[in-house]
Amino acid sequence: MSMVAVSPFARARLAFAYWQSTSPWMRTVDIFAILTVGSLPWSTSLPAIFTTLWVISLVPMVIRDSETFSRLMKEPACFLPLLFVALAVAGLFWSEADWNERLYALKPFGKFLMIPLIIYHFARSERGAWIFVTFLLSCTLLMLLSFLVAYDPSFAINTNDSPGGYGVPLKNYIDQSHEFALCAVALAWPVLQLYRQKRYRLASLLIAIAAAFLFNMFFITVSRTALVTLPVMFAVFALFSLRWRGILTAVASLVLVLAVAWAVSPKVQAKLASIGAEYHRYQTSSDVTSGGLRLEFWRKSVLFISENPFFGHGTGAVLGLFEQAAEHQAGVAAEVIANPHNQTLHVGIQWGALGITILYWMWLTHLALFRNPPPAQRLAAWVGQLVVVQNIASSIFNSHLFDFHAGWMYVLGVGVAGGMIIGMQRDHAGTK
Repeated sequence: MSMVAVSPFARARLAFAYWQSTSPWMRTVDIFAILTVGSLPWSTSLPAIFTTLWVISLVPMVIRDSETFSRLMKEPACFLPLLFVALAVAGLFWSEADWNERLYALKPFGKFLMIPLIIYHFARSERGAWIFVTFLLSCTLLMLLSFLVAYDPSFAINTNDSPGGYGVPLKNYIDQSHEFALCAVALAWPVLQLYRQKRYRLASLLIAIAAAFLFNMFFITVSRTALVTLPVMFAVFALFSLRWRGILTAVASLVLVLAVAWAVSPKVQAKLASIGAEYHRYQTSSDVTSGGLRLEFWRKSVLFISENPFFGHGTGAVLGLFEQAAEHQAGVAAEVIANPHNQTLHVGIQWGALGITILYWMWLTHLALFRNPPPAQRLAAWVGQLVVVQNIASSIFNSHLFDFHAGWMYVLGVGVAGGMIIGMQRDHAGTK
């Protein structure tokens, strides 16, 4: 009986294929995903490291299952982020900026390449819910530390040259408010389901956590963007999760909460009052204020878009345009920035109507992905829908898709929730 010699390389390939086909390999990829999400509220460098390891461990699975991945890439939820990236790359070649600015403006687009990979993985993984729980636990720990830092600032672990602010342990109050608002509203749906199932203890625990997030935002620190987007997210919950009587109750409750917050929270009063005051100062003086800067940036951005309305000025052109517009100016008109603090305007300046079309097409496609989900994935659909709504609403005042933390929240939320839903739909179709 003849024996066929097997080379060490062939043995290694067989072992690698076996390892990939078993749960330990899938578990390894899931662990890197969990580490990425768990570190996001705390750091920028750690998510970058864990994401790199995540991609390294995921790519061999994609190569091995290239046929499935190719079919998945036909889904608009997957190819539209890549189309957005392709537009940014193409915009390098008609940009009016120098190459350093062009390449720097391209950096935020790297995370959009992850959306198809994340959707592919969580269409196969059974641990998608772990990602949501990990993010909630991580933000809860950050919220508790925020209270501690508000009591004693020496507990802050912010390593930046400028402090993050009162009650901000690290990073900045805008990112912190964005995360806390998402968690507070996201808990509404599971609380509702737990009450319907008469699991009152667990529902009460989640209510307490959500209330703690809101208390922190109302009495410790909050961004004006979060105050504006919070009612929008609650409205989405009421419209898509409740009947008419429940909607009226939810609206009344929200109005009551906001009225109480306004009456007893100096933070909320100061934040909301500053909006009108800064608008008045912008109209009557050249004083530099946060609200006045935004209005000036938006005014100039509209003018820049009107100069090249269809294809824009190219990738990375924003800073140069603001520098030119600030020449021989004073006060708020002399301020220069590379981010006009509005996602639509930021995209329109660089890629015109073409870029804005792709941006809104991607938003609406991702939003539609979470409509009418399979019953087993309603929680995933709720989280995904909320992530998209929050990003759209907050992007009126910020370019959150291009920011690190808010952008990654969008990528991870859409990727994980979208993968869970697409995977369930695929399995359901396979059983017919």
